[in-house]
Amino acid sequence: MTRMTVKPLAATLFLFLAGCASMAPKYSQPAAPVPAAWPAGPSYQATQPTAQQKPLAEIPWQEFFVEPQLQKLIALSLDNNRDLRVAVLNMDRFRALYQIQRADLFPSVTGDGGLAVKRTADDLAQNGRGGVSHSYDVGVGISSYELDLFGRVRSLKDQALDQYLATEQARRSVQITLVSQVATAYLTLGSDLERLQLAKDTLANQQESYRLSKSRFEAGVASALDLQQAQTSVDSARVDIARFTTQVAQDLNALTLVVGSDVPQDLLPKSLTENLTAVKDAAPGLPSDVLLARPDILQAEYNLKGANANIGAARAAFFPRITLTTSVGFGSDQLTGLFKGGNLAWNFAPRISVPIFEGGRNKANLDVATVDRDIAVAQYEKAIQSAFREVADSLAQRGTIDEQVAAQQSLTGATSETYRLSQARYQTGVDSYLNVLDAQRSLYAAQQGLITTRLARLNNMVTLYKVLGGGSK
Repeated sequence: MTRMTVKPLAATLFLFLAGCASMAPKYSQPAAPVPAAWPAGPSYQATQPTAQQKPLAEIPWQEFFVEPQLQKLIALSLDNNRDLRVAVLNMDRFRALYQIQRADLFPSVTGDGGLAVKRTADDLAQNGRGGVSHSYDVGVGISSYELDLFGRVRSLKDQALDQYLATEQARRSVQITLVSQVATAYLTLGSDLERLQLAKDTLANQQESYRLSKSRFEAGVASALDLQQAQTSVDSARVDIARFTTQVAQDLNALTLVVGSDVPQDLLPKSLTENLTAVKDAAPGLPSDVLLARPDILQAEYNLKGANANIGAARAAFFPRITLTTSVGFGSDQLTGLFKGGNLAWNFAPRISVPIFEGGRNKANLDVATVDRDIAVAQYEKAIQSAFREVADSLAQRGTIDEQVAAQQSLTGATSETYRLSQARYQTGVDSYLNVLDAQRSLYAAQQGLITTRLARLNNMVTLYKVLGGGSK
């Protein structure tokens, strides 16, 4: 074959390969199996998205979490959290795997050079005299390059790309979860610190009440029952102090874990009341705009696309596979004559493999790939349904949480006044100490309930930001 005929043949082959298409089914995004609007009813606020409304997924966490200490903690966690680090490394790994699979689309050209030294026995030599011979060769070649006529290699490359893109979305999901975990741990620590301080203040008040009750008992004005009831209030406050001291320590451990390093003392909250404006409020958009942009749903969709590409590879296995092995170079028995014109050597060895009988393996592989695609569709739809439920639950709480906080504040004010009046009536001898004790317990429970509802409101805002896809930027 002359050089003039080899070049057009190679050009024709590469043009043909460039036009090869995958045998994978045409991808069509499944319809979202959820309503077109969020739920409505007594538990939900009537909100209408506006054209100027920015989706929460596009709001950076620095703009949503406005408390400077919390911002620094989140930034610290993004640098040190091990779960996020593993997610990033997984993304790097699948990017490398994609590059490996993509390389199969191109021929691997290698350069080789060698020296062969051979001793021939006398009896095997044609002239009866053996000896040592030398041969030198040098050249370049392509080894076992598959002509992707039916898109098998291209489909595998597409599947590897979808796997990589899925891990990228998985990293975003991990970051969103991490940001919300840091915020939740920070707010929980602040609430338990406030509960602990409330228990300490209550203990101080109860110790003073006990001292007064003891004085009245010694003076014969109060009964032994009053003294023992005052003692129970003191002991109850001591129990709560011990319990909340433990919870504060555990909250700090949890915050340290999600941050991934020791938390500086100046970044710790002092109470929940100081962080009531630590996060911004935000309104959701439409389900179709919000849910399909969530990274976990995008991850499920990329997995679906990868399963779709695998069907193309399984279909291509039914058709012949053509591989090429070529080389061109020089050979000589003398090193000095290696590159002389007459010592040019080349070979061209195409090979075709046609499946004839494989015991149903290819059909079974295609069935597996098809079922995997159907599983991926169901998983994608379930991811959308789960996301819709998460947002709907958060919206249901959001619609009533402000009323809960207002009612709890009113209840706390009323019980505080009840406690003041019961103390005054007891000191004037109108009521027994049991009424004072009941009023004090009601006030303490109302104050603890106020801390709980305020924490629930802030956590609801954090959760709504998370489930609407915020925190990945």
